[in-house]
Amino acid sequence: MIVTLTANPSLDRTVTLSDALRVGEVQSALAVREDAGGKGINVTRVLTGSGAASRAVLPLDADDPFAAVLRSAHVPVLAVPLPGAARANLTLTDGEGVTTKINLPGVTRGAADAATLIDATVRASEGADWLVLAGSLPPGLADDFYVDVITAVRAAGTAAPRIAVDTSGPALRAVVERGRPELIKPNDDELVELTGTPLDATRPLPEAVLAVARELVPARVGAAFITLGGDGAVLVDSEGAWFGTPPPTRVRSTVGAGDSSLAGFLLADIAGGSPAERVRSGIRYGSAAASLPGTQAPTPADLLPGEVPVRALTL
Repeated sequence: MIVTLTANPSLDRTVTLSDALRVGEVQSALAVREDAGGKGINVTRVLTGSGAASRAVLPLDADDPFAAVLRSAHVPVLAVPLPGAARANLTLTDGEGVTTKINLPGVTRGAADAATLIDATVRASEGADWLVLAGSLPPGLADDFYVDVITAVRAAGTAAPRIAVDTSGPALRAVVERGRPELIKPNDDELVELTGTPLDATRPLPEAVLAVARELVPARVGAAFITLGGDGAVLVDSEGAWFGTPPPTRVRSTVGAGDSSLAGFLLADIAGGSPAERVRSGIRYGSAAASLPGTQAPTPADLLPGEVPVRALTL
């Protein structure tokens, strides 16, 4: 079982344009779709669509239309009854796959809401293999909210799940400073922001990413799976580092691709896959997500043909 927590879920509206976005002009849309979004929800959708057991913990008002979208997507959820409708995020995608996102802040949450979410996550995580803490925090929650979740889950018993974190900014910094998660999944920009260390432009990108990631692994986090978009992904852990490149991909929407990469990585992990197999699976699922419109969760049938070469990295 893999449990995910999405503290700031969203209704993702994706508008597909025939041409490039022209700011300040009127354009017609080719299509529009709505998906149940939020990083943890996206991870659960991919996991369950691939046959793995997963449950998404999220705040949900009984009167929120978002509940109907979740049901139609067949997302297994532990709905925490808190007031306020899920935010709506807007994505504009042109014919070349260039994506423009407008994200709303979400419902303001207080200390009582935080405690309720933490209690629900602790209950849901009992006996789980992984707990994924994913996405931005809603207004009102402290930057160290995820640290509080980790502390509570680990204090609940000896069989605590491993912790994976996919967030950014101050929330990620707090986790790295105090939470000691088993896995973080930043992209290269988020890694640079987290460490304050720019990538060395004189090195190939994978080696430059590895050099920065070594500031964190294993001293502060167990492993880092760094996604690089169309350039692939790098895994760094205490035993070594690996880099993989994606198969040829016609990009239609990058929304949720990083979440799908994390889900693919975890699918290989719970299957006992090697580090190279985890990298390969993460890249395959991320590439498949990028080839689909909207915030669709790729299934094994959506995985793209072509090789995903993975090689060991050294500094």
